[in-house]
Amino acid sequence: MAVQVSDTSDSRHAAARASGLSQPNLSGQVTALEKAYGVRLFDRRGRSVTPTETGRQLHGVSARLFALQDEARALLAGEQALTRGHLRIAADSAHHVVPIMAALRRRADGLTFALSIDNSAVVLERLLRHEADVAVMAKSVSDPRLHAVRLRTDRLVLFVPARHALAKRGRVPLGALAGQELVLRERGSITREVLEQAMAAADIQPGAIVEVQTREGVREAVAAGFGIGAVFASELGDDRRFRRILVTDADLDVAEYAVSLQERRRVALVRAFMEEASRLGS
Repeated sequence: MAVQVSDTSDSRHAAARASGLSQPNLSGQVTALEKAYGVRLFDRRGRSVTPTETGRQLHGVSARLFALQDEARALLAGEQALTRGHLRIAADSAHHVVPIMAALRRRADGLTFALSIDNSAVVLERLLRHEADVAVMAKSVSDPRLHAVRLRTDRLVLFVPARHALAKRGRVPLGALAGQELVLRERGSITREVLEQAMAAADIQPGAIVEVQTREGVREAVAAGFGIGAVFASELGDDRRFRRILVTDADLDVAEYAVSLQERRRVALVRAFMEEASRLGS
């Protein structure tokens, strides 16, 4: 299974891959567009190139056009057999998406994947901007543009270093977090959102919050004694450095969803991904 972590921040590279153009040819076309319409699509500073706001908007339009082209091909070809292709996946955790990828791999060994991991807010944004074909995230959305399949329900748990004062208790009320230092993901993370909403509803004020950008970073900060961490139960694993703590008096259950755009449901790879997600979630 070929899996790569992709970075779609460079719009020129993404467009080149999608259209089959070489980078020099694409650069020439970008320059021609800028001259023809008197606009700047990219800011160029030495070897650094970043899209302008106009460039980002044009990239979004282009991405939608390529998506529609894929859908038209799938519809006209009447694809029934899945043999090969490349699927871009955005997810808030590899833990929940890899089983779906493995199931697809068993159906067709010619598939390749680009998997990007981020918080749920960014994952949803990437899907809506056509930067991902499908998404897996712990965020329930009510949007007519989206088709979602419920995968499983997970539970948010706390975790602390083995020598922490709470380590031997195993189960605590949410009020035990009052005044405690916490180690949490950045805003947009569903783990942080769920925990902060529960504390706000119970009028519980924690102490300092250490914000860390990655799930792995949270684990290392907790191990180093910066505070109490929060994670989905299925993701904590058997790391002997930590002790799991269940919160007894708050609903911290969160559902995980596989999501695609409604307009792309007929594209063969998207359809197959959602089918496998349905099987695994049933």
